[in-house]
Amino acid sequence: MSDISVETVDTGGERLIKPAIWRGWRCKCPSCGTGPLLKSYLKVRDTCTVCGEELHHQKADDGPAYLTIIVVGHLMAPAIHLTYVKFTPNPMTMATIFTVGTVALSLYLLPRFKGLMVGFQWAKRMHGFGSGPDGGAATD
Repeated sequence: MSDISVETVDTGGERLIKPAIWRGWRCKCPSCGTGPLLKSYLKVRDTCTVCGEELHHQKADDGPAYLTIIVVGHLMAPAIHLTYVKFTPNPMTMATIFTVGTVALSLYLLPRFKGLMVGFQWAKRMHGFGSGPDGGAATD
């Protein structure tokens, strides 16, 4: 079943947050779920190449970096402690392994958190993603 059928056309109604966040996590357009969200490592496209949804409204700023630091820190700190206590490796070997692991995990998570934040903003109609004249949610 295609991911497009959930919300390809914005009718001004409520946008489902879980599909939008999941699509963002996969670095896909939060509206259609098929078009690429990013045109380079962290640069968000101005519009979706598939559905034409405007994406230039996003304001992720430092949020993805903060989320990445929190997650990587909470995963690596206990792993470092357990590795040192249980196996007592050479400190230089351990530093090398965990440095590579930390950088790899950070590089993997950063664009996904950026997509997640853009998907969240799109679903909540934040920062101009709404259909009203002021960029907020449409009012009747």
